[in-house]
Amino acid sequence: MKLIKSALLGAALLGAVSAASAQEQFVPVLSYRVGPYAAGGSGFFGGAIDYMNLVNASGGINGVKLTWEECETEYNASRGVECYERLKSKNGGASLVEPLATGIAYGILDRVATDKIPMTTLGYGRSDAANGKVFPYVFPLITSYWNQAAAMVKYLGDKSGGMDKLKGKKIVHLYHDSAFGKEPMPVLDAQAAQYGFELIKIPVAHPGNEQQSQWLQIRQAKPDYVILWGWGVMNAVAIKTAQRNGFPREKILGVWWAGSEEDTIPAGDAAKGYTTMTFNTPGNYPVLDEIRKKVYEAGKGNLDDKTRIGSVYHMRGVTAGILWTEAIRKAQEKYGKGKVMTGEQIRWGFENLNVDEARQKALGVLGMFPPVKTSCDDHEGSGAVKVQQWNGTKWVAITPNWVVGDKALTRKLLEESSAKYAAEKNIKPACASGA
Repeated sequence: MKLIKSALLGAALLGAVSAASAQEQFVPVLSYRVGPYAAGGSGFFGGAIDYMNLVNASGGINGVKLTWEECETEYNASRGVECYERLKSKNGGASLVEPLATGIAYGILDRVATDKIPMTTLGYGRSDAANGKVFPYVFPLITSYWNQAAAMVKYLGDKSGGMDKLKGKKIVHLYHDSAFGKEPMPVLDAQAAQYGFELIKIPVAHPGNEQQSQWLQIRQAKPDYVILWGWGVMNAVAIKTAQRNGFPREKILGVWWAGSEEDTIPAGDAAKGYTTMTFNTPGNYPVLDEIRKKVYEAGKGNLDDKTRIGSVYHMRGVTAGILWTEAIRKAQEKYGKGKVMTGEQIRWGFENLNVDEARQKALGVLGMFPPVKTSCDDHEGSGAVKVQQWNGTKWVAITPNWVVGDKALTRKLLEESSAKYAAEKNIKPACASGA
């Protein structure tokens, strides 16, 4: 009898130890893998999941494993809100959320603060959310649309021979007719007034597979440059329609969501020489080799097509996964190494990120994205970009160093816009507790 009791006690203790050692940090994945934006969603979320699998294969974050569940949003705002509500309380509660859709991000903006779940909007979303005193739970990490737009104008000014040479020029803003497409307008309007160029705004209805009338307008306007603020199928259609209308691709500058292999390969020869912004430097990195070896060779890779490993969208997803895990790691430093962190604690981690070149090197991603250092005042952490060009077979960075636009202007706009939001919502701007 004693032997049986001892065996039962041992089994119970073993079960308790197993449960304790199997601590998990839950990440809801609001993905979209169907519809006209599937290439972006599958690549990005595939990259993020690949990185989380790599972290788990290496023992987790100080022993804490990552777990996740996907919900298909189809890049639809109301469906995205439904997915958020469905997943936010599962498995001990959401650690963070990343919808990869400006419309969905706007839809859950107020909810994440109430629910105390940090939301990242990596390279997109509401730009004034970089003010952590007003948006404590939102992190437009790396570079916002406003800083990207300012960098675009700087690049076009440099390309023209100096910012003063923009005076009298015509720049078309060809944009996806959504919150995403309209987001950079405050910066473009301000810089048009500042530098004296004419800004012509031409919307493209979702999903963007018919643009003949827009390019007819462009042909008639004879602009010096076209800023292509597109997403999904809109991009390849724009590149091909520009060629049909005799508009030189060298005069088109795309937003970074118009700068993937899925945008250029379908456009064929029409895309060669086309340039876009990017927050990742194209190329191979040790972390990608690790993912190939430890994740894909183990049969745990998320992408069906292995040639997409290291592609633009996949690399952005890997970048997101890195910043998520670094925020959790940072939170553990303050609140308990090897413990499962709450959303509130991870929020602090995001607000105190310092992924400098030394940390990048340790992670096997040196130069893959700009160094990121956040604070209560700056939930963006960088504001730097590069310009890349499609050479017919791959993307190549054509600005060797990170480019930064007029950050004084974007900060001024950020302060004004966030102050207006705070007044509307009765928010008293302040750094969150624990910061």
